Amino acid sequence: MKAIMKREIKNYLKRPLFWIGVVLVAAGVFMNLKPYLNVHYVSSQDELDELARDYPETVPDADVHDGYVPSSEEQRRELWEKQICEVFVSKFLMDQAEAEAVIREMEGMDIGEACGYLEKEYHFYGAIFTYGCTQYRKGTKEEVNSYIESKLQKKSFSYYFSKKFADFAGLFMAFFATVMLAVLFMQDTRKNTYELLHTKAISAGSYVTGKIAGGFSVCLIVLVILSLVFWMACCICTRSSGFEVRWIDFAIAGCLYILPNMLMIVCVYGLISLVFKNPLPAVPLLVLYMVYSNMGSRNAEGVYGYYGRPLAIMVRFPGTLFDTTPPPMALLNQSFLILASAGIILICVQLWKRRRI
Repeated sequence: MKAIMKREIKNYLKRPLFWIGVVLVAAGVFMNLKPYLNVHYVSSQDELDELARDYPETVPDADVHDGYVPSSEEQRRELWEKQICEVFVSKFLMDQAEAEAVIREMEGMDIGEACGYLEKEYHFYGAIFTYGCTQYRKGTKEEVNSYIESKLQKKSFSYYFSKKFADFAGLFMAFFATVMLAVLFMQDTRKNTYELLHTKAISAGSYVTGKIAGGFSVCLIVLVILSLVFWMACCICTRSSGFEVRWIDFAIAGCLYILPNMLMIVCVYGLISLVFKNPLPAVPLLVLYMVYSNMGSRNAEGVYGYYGRPLAIMVRFPGTLFDTTPPPMALLNQSFLILASAGIILICVQLWKRRRI
């Protein structure tokens, strides 16, 4: 087993295409994480005004690096009413007094009732969308700095950043593994080699686990490289702000949210390779698997978003940097992935035994 695993690792490390893939993955992850590396305490209001100069006052989804902070429920209602007034004046051709009178009519109503009232009485459609756009608003220097400080008092900066790292690194590494692992069983499934391997004294368990361990170790090496690179980038970029950055946060995020996915991808390659005596049919299957894993859905309230899917090989972390949370049941799903991978390995061992000459 160890000899097979070492051979596969050496074979990958000697391929220039492997290192090109690592660079492309790192570049793709960096392009998505770059805005979060720019998070810092704002030194002046002019800096903040320049940052968000061309942005609207409120948006449905923005982050602190753009100069936005979450709105409280009271602030959202106030901003919503202000925007409703502006629409009545600009598009319904009411004067300001008439628009304000409509707002007073809705006092005591919750947002759902108020939106229904506007649709029924004034044929104003889209009020609920307007309310959704008030979730984040432009903050002042004090508000932005206070928001950052309040979040960093609870957790280290790397705790939040590592979740975004796991999001995008897991996404790009899934594509990387799908491409690079296609050659893991390629040589062994050629007719002459396949028959020769079955005449060797090596046991089915040693062969299968050695191959899968080799492919998984290659993914682990890439993850370690990416974790070190972005840990150092995080340390360098946040040094002036004095944010706490810990390597252990990257290690935990990688182990929980990326490695089980890589193990499942390797196992799928192993199973398909032994069933069809060719690893290539696994490529379109894994692409469909990634599409399934990355699809959004609706929760019990009918709100569309990313909530995760059973046995998904991606764990996404949508939302702002400091409000990032794992999807529901994410850790349980990762545990199921490990158990499913173990089951696939056992199946692969039996397939190899049955086809021994």
